[in-house]
Amino acid sequence: MFIDKAKIKISSGKGGNGIVAWRREKYVDKGGPAGGNGGNGGDVYLIATEDLTTLLDFKYQSVFKAENGENGYIKTQHGKCGKDLYIKVPAGTIVRDCETGKVIADLNTEGQSIMVAKGGRGGRGNACFATAQKRAPQFCEPGETGIERTLELELKLIADVGLLGMPNAGKSTLISAISSAKPKIADYPFTTLVPHLGVVQKDTGDSYVVADIPGLIEGASEGIGLGHEFLRHVERCRFLIHIVDITKENPSQNYRLINEELKKHSEKLSEVYQVIALNKIDSVDEETKQKYYNEFKKISKDVFLISAVTRENLKEFMHFVSCKVDEIPKPVIEMEIEEDEGAFDNDDSSFSVYRADKHTYIVEGGKILRLANVTDGRNTEQLYRFQNILKSMGVFDALKEAGVKEGDIVKIGHLEFDYLF
Repeated sequence: MFIDKAKIKISSGKGGNGIVAWRREKYVDKGGPAGGNGGNGGDVYLIATEDLTTLLDFKYQSVFKAENGENGYIKTQHGKCGKDLYIKVPAGTIVRDCETGKVIADLNTEGQSIMVAKGGRGGRGNACFATAQKRAPQFCEPGETGIERTLELELKLIADVGLLGMPNAGKSTLISAISSAKPKIADYPFTTLVPHLGVVQKDTGDSYVVADIPGLIEGASEGIGLGHEFLRHVERCRFLIHIVDITKENPSQNYRLINEELKKHSEKLSEVYQVIALNKIDSVDEETKQKYYNEFKKISKDVFLISAVTRENLKEFMHFVSCKVDEIPKPVIEMEIEEDEGAFDNDDSSFSVYRADKHTYIVEGGKILRLANVTDGRNTEQLYRFQNILKSMGVFDALKEAGVKEGDIVKIGHLEFDYLF
């Protein structure tokens, strides 16, 4: 099954919490703080590989999560960092952020990678807060949250040569004759429903890739037939082979229709160099062959009479194509790629305040809840620090706007206290 579009959900790892701990050795007087730091959460990367030619894998797995960092330990032992997650995608994959719609990467070469979600930073243990004035800090930090994103993957196959033509022009027969590709071949329209890649060996021993694209018909830009859905796969080609069936009633008209559809899809694609292959010469007489050859020579200088079935003139034609592959460089795809700030945005300082009942208000928010989780309600120093953080974040101002009154109850995670002006 060929899949060239997919959506995935990714999450980087959460940072581990720091802890409050103390040295307890028998012969160490007033040992001091010994709470270790939490480990960083794992990052998420996309990496291009030529081993894949479709996004089919993401049909069965679309949610990916990196490993969380471990919490800190006693004796100033730091938690282990979470493992980074590497997601393999086919070379030629374009990555978009679904929220902004912006392109953040074009992974078109083997091994090219991009970090799409930075793991959360681990929180500091109380040993990090010890100073000459404050030798026994009673608080620690929670780890940062990970980043959650939804990304759209769009595959544009990387091929050197693209085959174009009307349905049943002989594209699949040609690619099966010049390579080991085995596309479906039949005598009805739209036999090829998905692109096929074939590797063609040159006389010099190296090779190049040919892409067989499903046939176009008039009105494809309006969605008739298979539409323009697969034309993206020839945008990276060096040049195109336009296969024309000369057994049809008006081959030159069919040729013009295809080029008009190309232009409707992309002005740049319509300007790509084309070699014209007049196919199925085994089914017409010499007079007809010469007639169409002369007619198409007025359109292009590079016109060939071939038969993909009997392989007549195929060797000479493919020698010409191989020379053109060496001659024409790969196109440079101009694409506006935005700087991916979303991969590093671990700021979850937003919060919400709502009224649970007449005298109870609840405060929610990722950072606030994590701070509450590492705050001991029996420890005055921790509560004092927590109060200062709430003040600096504007939580008290938000409570006033929500209508809190003196004596009302405020709940934040497991902490519950009376509000006093």
